[in-house]
Amino acid sequence: MSHFVDTCRSVFSYFRQYKSRTFMTMFGIVWGTMTVILLLAFGVGVKKSMSKNMHGMGEGIVILWPGRTSIPFQGYGRDRQVRFREEDIDLIRTEIPEIEFISPEYSSWGTPMKVGDKINKTGIAGVIPEYGPMRNVLPVEGGRWINELDVKDRKRVAFIGDKLRDFLFGENADAVGKYFYVGDSPFRVIGVLKPKIQPSCYTTRDQDRVYIPVSTFASVYGYRYLNNIVYKPRDPRDAKKIQKKLHAVFGKKYKFDPEDSQTLFFWDTTETDKFIFYFSLGFTVFMGVIGVITLIVGGIGLANIMYVVVQERTKEIGIQRAVGAKSRHIMGQFILESFIIIGISALLGFGLAYVLIQLVSMMPIEDYVGHPVLSLPVALISISVLSIIGFLAGYFPSRRAAKLVVIDCLRT
Repeated sequence: MSHFVDTCRSVFSYFRQYKSRTFMTMFGIVWGTMTVILLLAFGVGVKKSMSKNMHGMGEGIVILWPGRTSIPFQGYGRDRQVRFREEDIDLIRTEIPEIEFISPEYSSWGTPMKVGDKINKTGIAGVIPEYGPMRNVLPVEGGRWINELDVKDRKRVAFIGDKLRDFLFGENADAVGKYFYVGDSPFRVIGVLKPKIQPSCYTTRDQDRVYIPVSTFASVYGYRYLNNIVYKPRDPRDAKKIQKKLHAVFGKKYKFDPEDSQTLFFWDTTETDKFIFYFSLGFTVFMGVIGVITLIVGGIGLANIMYVVVQERTKEIGIQRAVGAKSRHIMGQFILESFIIIGISALLGFGLAYVLIQLVSMMPIEDYVGHPVLSLPVALISISVLSIIGFLAGYFPSRRAAKLVVIDCLRT
């Protein structure tokens, strides 16, 4: 312990003696540390932002559309339209247990939504209760989503998007319990969409859309065929297996070749998750490499300074060796000195990075690149890199010091 204290005293004495040199050495480490943390934190922020944006439409869901046959099958010609019906949902539940949730979806566009003289032509969908949680269509406090009773009784109730609410009833107005017209039919608002980020969609964005019970939609509009089906696998790894089973189930019912790839079209959002993962990984690695290179440059500067220190303290090293100090003691002293310099510089770098992250987080950039996040992995990576650089920056100069011949040192 006393040896450590003496070493610390000598290091700080050296700092005071060579202020300019010490400042330039520490500046490189501080700048490198700050750069590594900021770049890695931005990498984490970008990944979270992309993931959040994508999952505004739903997490791990698949949207299924009917297509046309492209292969003759059992006497039937090609180019036949495949159409989904509501009863297909129960068939899929029975035949494909790998699907956890599933919902039919009717859609209509350009329907006028009216409150007084305010009219907005937008999209309307007929769905069942399972649809909401799958698609992250969640109500604000005080409202609710469509339930089983709404579907059973064909109630004229509606769940509306938050932007549509603002247009029809006023910004942030309490619309729950109020009525509006869908075409010429009055509907009561039961819930309003909780605001969310949704950069992608396959119809109208949820913020401008109206959702009503599937049974109500069929009775009001007289639709016989679904526009699409939305489902969520129990395990995303079963995605391809489920697609093959869907081709087999629908092929058997609607008489088409299960190998005909044009009969069903899938949008598997887990594929986008994979893209986000690999993109963000590459982005983070790229940012990290830039930061590490900057830190290595600072480490090289520290190593050079340590070589100068060894040269300046040659006589001191000779005296220590003459009174019995071993090579490992000499090496330990210089390595410890480099770690002290690295440690102080790293703390300053961490502090500056933290302040900058807090300042950047106050800026309205979340929708574009997200907010930088100082996570535990980022901190551990930074500490590991700093430790390696600190050891190497001290090891080679200290090894040189430990190999000096006593008599040569005393002559200096």
